[in-house]
Formats: sequence, C-alpha cells, structure tokens
Amino acid sequence: MRLRLYIVLIILVLVSSCSDYQKLLKSTDFDLKKSWAKEYFDAGEYVKTTELLTQILPRFRATDEAEDLSWMNAQAYFGMHDYIMAGSSFKAFIDQFPFGKHSEEANYLAALCDYNMSARPELDQENTRNAIEGFNIFINKFPNSSKIEDCKARISDLEDKLVEKSYLNATLYYDMKQYKAAIVALTNSLKEYSNSKYREKMMFLKLNSLFQYAELSYAEKQKERYQATLDDYYSFMEEFPKSTYAKDVTDIFQRTNKYLKTGIPSSEVK
Repeated sequence: MRLRLYIVLIILVLVSSCSDYQKLLKSTDFDLKKSWAKEYFDAGEYVKTTELLTQILPRFRATDEAEDLSWMNAQAYFGMHDYIMAGSSFKAFIDQFPFGKHSEEANYLAALCDYNMSARPELDQENTRNAIEGFNIFINKFPNSSKIEDCKARISDLEDKLVEKSYLNATLYYDMKQYKAAIVALTNSLKEYSNSKYREKMMFLKLNSLFQYAELSYAEKQKERYQATLDDYYSFMEEFPKSTYAKDVTDIFQRTNKYLKTGIPSSEVK
C-alpha cells in the first residue's frame, strides 16, 4: 500500500509539473520564459530549454542578452547529442557573433558536431570532409588555442577514414573484375593519398589490374597494355623490393615479359 501511495504521489507531481510547463509554453511573459530556460539548462533539461528559447530568441535578438541566449541554445542541442541542430546553431552563432566571448569554443564545437556525425568509411563522407575543413579553420583562426593538438589528432583520424573510403571504392572495381575502372580508381587514390597505409596493396592491385586488362584485351591492344604492365612492375619493385606480394609480382613479370618477347599471351585472346 505504501509503495502504491508513493507511485500515485510521483504521478501527481509529474502531471502537475507537465501542466505547469504547458502553461509556461503558452505564456506571453518572455522574461519568465527566459528565466525558466536558464533553470532548465542548468538542470540538464535541454529539450525544454530549446523549446523555450525557440519561442523567445527572436524577441531578444537585438538585445545585450542575444549572445548568451544563442550560446545556451546551441549548447543545449549539443547536450542532447542532436549534432545536426547543434552544428547549425554553432555556425549561426559564429556568423552572428564572430568576435564574441564564445567565438573560439563555438568554432571548435561546430567542427566537433561534424566530427561526431562522420559516418563509417563505407558510407558518404560529407560530414568527414566538413569536419576536416572546420578543424583547419579553427587552427588558422586560433593558432594559440589549447585545442590545437586535439584538432590535429581529430583531423588525422578523419583523414584515415577518407583513405579507407578511397581504398574500399578502388578495390570494389578490382573485386568486380572491372580492371579498367580499377586502374583509374587505384591510380587516383594512390595520387591523392600517397602515404596511405594501403599503398603496397593498392600498388599491387593496380599492377595486377594492368596485367589482367592486358590479358583480356583484343590482340591489337595487348602489346601497349603489357608494356604498361611492365612499366608499372618496375615502379612497384623500386618502391617495394621485398614485398609480401613478391611471388605474384614475379609471376606477372615473367608472363608479361614472355608476351613482349614472343607475342604469345598466357590466356585466350579476346
């Protein structure tokens, strides 16, 4: 019975609280809403904070309180982990108060919102690129900030994701045996990310794609494509003389060299 009484009392308190909040939302007393928005923010009730601020921000836009209220609004969205709204709010804050007291933190958190929305490498990387741009802007605008090393570390993490995305896209063509497309994609990826941790494997896949493309070419195109394979072989060996793919690379060289000497491919000519 005592437990039931406690439950009933809690329900009554909640109903009363909800009723009071609904009255507050309908109120035309903007100063009262502003005071309660601050109370809710301090209590970590960010949904109520943003609901009230959405109603009153236009009224205080041209006042001395506009900066602090806009800052509170952006922080509340961030506290809710609503990074779309938080990022938008921080960027709007930067535009409106570029030299305000919260400018440094706003620039950092705007980039951090994009960082938190960065998808895994298999998916679209728009937020990843936006975050890199945001952190680079921060570094240039606030070179003496204590957050510089943190930004650099996050940029490195994001760039690794772009490298992996590029690698996955390029190898997809290879796995599908679309060797012409694989050669283009692998070449572009190697050029754009020259220090990629996947460099050795990608160079091997490019070499093998060139070889397979030559093997499957019409007779009149084979000589130039085998020659391109041989050229790429020498580039590969110069960079990776002790490669883990040495056995396969040697086989490609021998079969390519045989064709260039005899004119006889090791597979059926198409």
